[in-house]
Amino acid sequence: MTINTKAQGAELEIALSGRLDTITAPQLEAELKRSIDGVATLIMDFSQLEYLSSAGLRVLLAAQKVMNRQGTMVIRNVNDTIMEVFEITGFADILTIENSEG
Repeated sequence: MTINTKAQGAELEIALSGRLDTITAPQLEAELKRSIDGVATLIMDFSQLEYLSSAGLRVLLAAQKVMNRQGTMVIRNVNDTIMEVFEITGFADILTIENSEG
């Protein structure tokens, strides 16, 4: 998995590519812990993310809890496979998901 971050003022965008799973989830968790302080808007770009496991869901849930206290978190460009994971697990009701794809 590759993590690309772009900070602009109180906004942080994190673009993920590859697989967010048991092996790579700790990388994202570490990046979030390092970068999330003082962030009012967290944007997660999933346009290049191919796979999401329960370990990845756990990291997203933890990030959402932090952002509920200090701002907003938006997940963008979710493919059908990952959207199905969000819907089956109920995460679609917890997370703010914006899809540019129709």
